[in-house]
This record gives sequence, structure tokens and C-alpha cells, in this order.
Amino acid sequence: MQQYDFPGRPSFDLSLSPRLVYYGLGVLVLLWLLSGIYIVQPAEQAVVLRFGKSMGVEEPGIHYHLPWPFESVEIERVSEVKRVEIGFRTVAVEPVPRYQQVTREQSMLTGDENIVNVELIVQYRISDIEAYLFNAADQVHAVRSVVEAALRQVLGRSPIDEALTEGKFKIQSEIEEQVKEVFDLYDIGLHVENVKLQTVSVPREVDHAFKDVASAREDRERLRNEAEAYRNEVIPKARGEAEQMIREAEAYTVERVKRSQGDAERFLEVLKEYRKAKDVTEVRLYLETMEKILPGIQKYVVESDGKGSGFLNMLQLQPRAARTAQPATAGGN
Repeated sequence: MQQYDFPGRPSFDLSLSPRLVYYGLGVLVLLWLLSGIYIVQPAEQAVVLRFGKSMGVEEPGIHYHLPWPFESVEIERVSEVKRVEIGFRTVAVEPVPRYQQVTREQSMLTGDENIVNVELIVQYRISDIEAYLFNAADQVHAVRSVVEAALRQVLGRSPIDEALTEGKFKIQSEIEEQVKEVFDLYDIGLHVENVKLQTVSVPREVDHAFKDVASAREDRERLRNEAEAYRNEVIPKARGEAEQMIREAEAYTVERVKRSQGDAERFLEVLKEYRKAKDVTEVRLYLETMEKILPGIQKYVVESDGKGSGFLNMLQLQPRAARTAQPATAGGN
């Protein structure tokens, strides 16, 4: 045992006993062994790495791995829905949400060579933790690059009117399908949950001009709809009138044909009677004709015997109204 003496101070012993050294080394070894204990939470999964090689996926619970440098563990929240923002960043959520625009990301070129400002959110989660850890060096940067490339490609073949109006849902679906294809192609262990176009707008410098164009297009659509409504009102009405005229013409045709047939049959009947008694029929036709062409007039038909006698054969032809009213008058006297 070595002692050190200092002038004016008491001497003390700096030597350590072997037992104390062994105890210290034992504590260090124990702490080193205990460092291999780890806990996986219910929403997490873990991958144990032995010299950088995956030894399998561990589910939630208490687990143990060989301490460093033999093994290490990577833990990820596989149930958590992550998100990537294109064109803006969320600066704060509470107490009031605040966002910051990223001009470099939000400026996009459409298929008809117009510039629009786009803000997009893609939500995703880890579907395969081993592929997520080993198939991409920087997962967040890889996801952002894939989403931005898909957004620019889909907008690059879409016209500006489609991107600003009813075509948003179609663009969202195409972006989602393309992102899924890239994720599956590179097998980075991610699943797309949702794609949402937050805003699609024109740059501030041309906003007023674009509003004028949009207003003119709305007027065009309104006038077109009014013209369509007028056409839908007039054409059925004209078709109905034409159909009515056709039916009336057909009815008139049937009427004229039937009347002609009746006249012909009546003429044939008269002809038959005429052939039986020509003189009587001739007189009867003559009298009926005179009654038709001289209605409302009292007529007398005088026939002479041709011998110069003073007696006249007279036939009194009265109007039908007079003949009808005569019996009533006689009865009154």
C-alpha cells in the first residue's frame, strides 16, 4: 500500500482492493446486459438488427436483444398515419393553426401551359417495417419526392379548367394510383391512406384576368343552357303539332274515301232504279234537284198536255219548313 504525504496535511491511502474492482466490473457487465431489454408499445413494431442484419419483427411487449455492439433495435409506430405536405408546411397547430407556403413546390405547369398554385396532402402509414427501414435511405424525403413527381406529372397532362373545377377528384385519384404504383415498384413498405388537394388556384398576378375569363365562360354556359331549354321546349311542341296535323290529314283522307265510296254506292243504287223506271226516276231526280237549288221558296210545277186545253196539271212544291209548319196551322184553325 502506497501512501502520499503532503506538507501540513494528513496522509491518505489511494490504493483499491481487488474485490472492489471486481464488484465494479460486475456492475458494469450487469448494466451492459440489462441494456438489451426494450419495450414495444401497442401501436409499434420493432426490428432487431445483428451486425446490421434483420433478425425478424417483434410485436408489442417486453423483449430482449444482445447489447451493443452485437445487436440493436429499430422501433417504428406502424399504426400511426403519417402525412407529407406539398406546397405548404404546418407551422403550428395550437392554439391557432398556422401554415407557411412553399412557393418552389406549389407552382405547377398544367397541360395547356398555364401555371397554377397547388397544395396537396398525402396520408400514409407503414405496412412493412422491414421494407420501410431497409429499402429507402431517407424515407420522408423519398415519400416527398414520389408525391411531388406524381403531382407534377398528373397536372402536366390536365388542362387548367379541369384542375380548377370538377376535375379535382379525377386528379386526386390519378395521383393516388401513381403514388401506389411507385411504392409497390420500389417496395418501400408504405400504404397510401388518402390524397387530398387542398387548394388549386391561379397566381395572384393573373387572378383578376382569370376571374374575367371564368365569368365569360359562366355566361357562355348560362346562355347555352337557356338555348338548350328553349330547344327542349319548342321541338317537342312542334313535333306534337306535326303529329296532330298528320293525324288530321289521315282522318280527312279516311273521311273523303268513305264519302266517295258512299256517293259511288248511292249513284249505283240510283242507276239501278233509273234503269227500272227511267221516266219516274228522272222526274224524281229533277224535283229533288230543284228543291235543293231553290230552298225556302214555294214552287209550282206546271205540265201541259200539249193539246192546248185550258186545264193545267200543277204540282205545288212548298219549302220544307212550310210543309212542316202547315199541319200545325191547319189544326189551329
